[in-house]
Amino acid sequence: MSAAKATSGNLFADDPAFQITAQTISVLPPLPLAGPYDYMVPEGLSVQPGDFVEIPLGRQTQRGVVWGDAKGDVESSKLREIYGVLPAEPMPDVTRKFIDWVSAYTMAPQGAVLRMAMSVPDALEPPKPIFRFTLSTDFDPSSLRMTPPRKRVMAFLGENPAMEQGDILRETGAGVSVVKGLVEAGAVRRLMVKPPSPFDLPDLSIGRPNLSDEQTIAADALCDRVEAGGVSCTLLDGITGSGKTEVYFEPIRAALAEGKQVVVLLPEIALSAQWLQRFRDRFGVVPALWHSEVGQARRRDTWRSVADGSVKLVVGARSALFLPYKDLGLIVVDEEHEHAFKQEDGVIYHARDMAVARAHLGGIPIVLASATPSLETLANVEAGRYYRVELGNRHGAAVLPSVEVIDIRQDKPERLRWITPTLKKRLVETFANGEQAMLFLNRRGYAPLTLCRACGHRFQCPNCTAWLVEHRAWGKLQCHHCGYQAKAPDVCPACGAEGKLAPCGPGVERLYEEALETFPNIRIEVATSDNIMGPKAAAELVQRVHNHEVDLLIGTQILAKGYHFPLLTLVGVVDADLGLAGGDLRAAERSYQLLTQVAGRAGRGDRPGTVMLQTADPANRVIKAIAAGDRNAFNEVELSQRMTHGMPPHGRLAALIISGKKENEVDEAAWRIGRVAPRGDGLMVLGPAPAPLSLLRGRYRRRFLIRADKGVKMQALIHDWLSQVKTPGSVRVQVDIDPYSFM
Repeated sequence: MSAAKATSGNLFADDPAFQITAQTISVLPPLPLAGPYDYMVPEGLSVQPGDFVEIPLGRQTQRGVVWGDAKGDVESSKLREIYGVLPAEPMPDVTRKFIDWVSAYTMAPQGAVLRMAMSVPDALEPPKPIFRFTLSTDFDPSSLRMTPPRKRVMAFLGENPAMEQGDILRETGAGVSVVKGLVEAGAVRRLMVKPPSPFDLPDLSIGRPNLSDEQTIAADALCDRVEAGGVSCTLLDGITGSGKTEVYFEPIRAALAEGKQVVVLLPEIALSAQWLQRFRDRFGVVPALWHSEVGQARRRDTWRSVADGSVKLVVGARSALFLPYKDLGLIVVDEEHEHAFKQEDGVIYHARDMAVARAHLGGIPIVLASATPSLETLANVEAGRYYRVELGNRHGAAVLPSVEVIDIRQDKPERLRWITPTLKKRLVETFANGEQAMLFLNRRGYAPLTLCRACGHRFQCPNCTAWLVEHRAWGKLQCHHCGYQAKAPDVCPACGAEGKLAPCGPGVERLYEEALETFPNIRIEVATSDNIMGPKAAAELVQRVHNHEVDLLIGTQILAKGYHFPLLTLVGVVDADLGLAGGDLRAAERSYQLLTQVAGRAGRGDRPGTVMLQTADPANRVIKAIAAGDRNAFNEVELSQRMTHGMPPHGRLAALIISGKKENEVDEAAWRIGRVAPRGDGLMVLGPAPAPLSLLRGRYRRRFLIRADKGVKMQALIHDWLSQVKTPGSVRVQVDIDPYSFM
């Protein structure tokens, strides 16, 4: 990094004030900053791109990453020196390129993206040293007065390899002062050793399980991509229960056999107990986990081990993609269609899309697995950009469940009940056969709305444009957007009427109440994110279901995430219409995916399964497609409609979200931005308009939606647009490229 390099291309290179005679570098701190700052390197200090360094920033000491040569746009006399280099593995070049790419694509500050890759500050500290003790080979025992404790320690060390002090004290009964005295006398040497890796290596000697011919063909195709090396993206397209996990375990094994690292992204890692058990069965170890439930000490160990290459497999949520892999060789995105891969706060990105970009930057293969692939992924397959391997049959003797549609307009539940007579009858038969059933309702709590029958007052969150959900088990009303809670009142706060507060609509708690009254002798469990909060709780639920300690599961979408319960033969979807209506571009696609995944929980063992969809709209194309098992027909219609309107994957979308705590400031900023909105062929800007959640977590929100032809450079267009308007610091303008949520 020469001075010549640091000033090359600099407009001020001929200005004496900008002449640089010492090494200068640019350093990016993990703060929401647009780019790195220039610094001087003290004489005698060696610094390379990727090094973690301490720097002065304002009046504070900050950490950052050396991003490269100095930009040279600040007078050399004004540059400050870095304090030093931290004892951590340098950030790999491909990780820094990935951060730059994500920043450019999402239009988020580089430093904000870097913060996701530096999420464990403690990992940059040197690990606590480990000391072991052993006998000195050249020590003369006759020169030291030998007490009984000293004799025991000397004899123990003479028969064993170097040991830690705790083990010596425990085995000999000696005190700390005895060991210290022997070290000072030269009889015992203290050795500092490198801490062992906290992660066991996968056992690659475990043989491949018995795969079907179809699975073997798919697994071999994926392994060929790994062994060939280079960039490739393959869709593993398999129906529910077809054994996709066992298939993609094979390319994982192939990558590990080459000494490479692998990352597997799961949409709900904290709830994936069965997946982890299957991995343990296949590779003999538990993989390194990366998600919000992992403790800080374990996160520190994982980050370090990823950086030095000692951990070979990471399984995690979307943030696992930003770990500093030393030698990443394969990425797997399971359930690639899942909306949970989209991060809506901070840096707004879709982990599946960023994973594909990371694979391209690293020149490595990536596998996208799903039973209901996203339309974007299918479009890439059709365009020849992605490969596809298919699994059209369930594993073993299992077959796809039959699907029955119940028209609740004809087959009506009793008043204030939600289970139809037909579904109730089928549940009775299922329990009589010693089988298990699931009732699916994607609504947490007891009721989604509480109102007063006297005055019509509805309980709304004070911080959000959302109704408060009653949780009767807790005696509370809660907002599921910001977490606000209030005690469930006995009287109406608006009119003071007693006994007039009524729950409207069902949640899973209300469904549980009905099931308990209808089937008093069966064992029922409710599973939602309110009570299944982490791997331990999920594993315990799985074990109870496998042990047949549960007859009926009632739950939300967390039960759609790949669970395999061989005795579960009946799935009843209580409200199949939920999510079909509204102005959300992806409402139909998302509903089809969710209902298909839920239906896929039935009949995964050797007993046939049945799925019953309760609906008031049996003619809806989503319901008809699921009943007919015709995914292709649904996708063709959905893609045709998207093409007609120029919507993804046939066009591009972006959103601007303007928010602030003062409504008038938000409206003023939105008006100013809207006044200079771009116009042109192949471009349409809608807004500003209040967002459906126009108040969220105490912030007022206005939205623009930008639709453009695929050839439009969306990021450049938005950058030029926003550069024309200066907004006050109290107003936040967020950019969402490829929005998935329209709330």
